[in-house]
Amino acid sequence: MSKPLTFVTGNANKLKEVQAILSAGPQPLEIISQSVDIPELQGTTQEVAIDKCKRAAEALGGPCITEDTALCFEAMNGLPGPYIKHFLASLGPAGLNTMLEGFPTKAAWALCTFAYCAGPGSEPILFEGRTNGKVVSARGPTTFGWDCCFEPDGYDLTYAEMPKDEKNKISHRYRALEKLRAFLQNQE
Repeated sequence: MSKPLTFVTGNANKLKEVQAILSAGPQPLEIISQSVDIPELQGTTQEVAIDKCKRAAEALGGPCITEDTALCFEAMNGLPGPYIKHFLASLGPAGLNTMLEGFPTKAAWALCTFAYCAGPGSEPILFEGRTNGKVVSARGPTTFGWDCCFEPDGYDLTYAEMPKDEKNKISHRYRALEKLRAFLQNQE
């Protein structure tokens, strides 16, 4: 893209990750951020992402991307899903692990949904990435959401324990952003 793409977020950690992922590679994308206060619709991850991106494009008066991240517990048929932020704020990382006590599995998947909207009146396009893993007792820094209690399949480290460049090659966010990058490059 010839001009920067606006990522609507007030989360500095998400912004750093998105910039690191999209600035890498042969055709780097420049990302700027803007915080826009948007009420979130209650619904599926996809419904939340579409509504949020439409509202953000209207507020900005131009193209933008938004992101919704979900942590889905297999034992709870995908819940807490898009409501993970509220569960984490109320229970903390230890509480997420405790929620699964007594269930036969602590399997979970991290789901990231990026939405791109070309501008007001346009329909957002979704790009999803998923990483399977499990919920574990908190390990590593507790500075970035539930990273400290999610261990991706095939690893003995939580997201929080991984070097950032390693996490950024396997995460749900990376998988969604690679789809977004391919879409944007095809639009040029």
